[in-house]
Parts: sequence; C-alpha cells; structure tokens
Amino acid sequence: MLIPNRYFVTSGRAMSKVSELNAFDLALYEAGIEELNLVAVSSIIPPGAEMVEPCEIPMGAITHCVLAQMRGREGDTIAAGIAFAKRADGKGGYVVEGHHFGDGESMEIELRAKVAEMERIRDTELEDPTIVVEEMKVPKGAYGCCLASLVFCGYR
Repeated sequence: MLIPNRYFVTSGRAMSKVSELNAFDLALYEAGIEELNLVAVSSIIPPGAEMVEPCEIPMGAITHCVLAQMRGREGDTIAAGIAFAKRADGKGGYVVEGHHFGDGESMEIELRAKVAEMERIRDTELEDPTIVVEEMKVPKGAYGCCLASLVFCGYR
C-alpha cells in the first residue's frame, strides 16, 4: 500500500499560440511539475501527512496528485483551483478541485461549497480550507490553461 506522508501544493497558468495541449504543458512548467508522469487521485489526505515546500521529484516519476485544470481559447475567461482542509479531530483531511469558464472569485466560492459539502456528508468538522486558484482571460489568437495541484511526494 502506498500511503502518502508528504505533499506540496503548486499552480500555474500559461498560454500558447499553438494548442491547448501546449498551454497545458507550459502551465505544468510554470507549476514546476512538467517532467513528471502525473496520476490523478481522488481527495483524501491521510492522517499524519505533512505539507512541505515544493521539492524536486526525479524526471519521469509516476507521481500521484489531485489536479484541477481548465483549458480555453481566445476570449475565454477560465479558472481552476483546489481547496484542502484537515479534519479538526486530526484524522486526515480532504481535497476538492474545480474548473470552469469564469473568474477566480466564483471558483473560490464553488470550492468553499464543495469543502462544506464534504464536511456535511462525513458529519465532521474541518479546519478552514486553504484555497489555491489560477485564472486568466485567454488573449486573442491564443489558447490558455490554468491549473492547481496537490502533489504527493513521500510515502510511508
């Protein structure tokens, strides 16, 4: 079993005149996770896992993460973000992600609502969430991408 014990949070946004894929690649580069093989996982922070500063992970490493991304074309306003919160009882925590055509403020509102719903469903109390959102208006003649990620970087 792989149980994460360390994670970091990162984000990026970028545009490309070539394609949405290239905008995504550039946003990964801005976030510092462009050389990793990212594997999307769901929303659980294990008990005892600690947040650390972004750290170097070897090129090509299979890397588990919660990833939010939004791609768009010229004229679009796009946003992507994550929110995460630890349980007040110390038994781990939760991560939510979101993406949409819209601004960062509305993305933050959506993420707060998602955290509150997870708290309600589990009938537990969560600490105040940490929220990371990227937004951009995609310029004329370009493609854009916003992303935010909680990256697991250590296991016990």
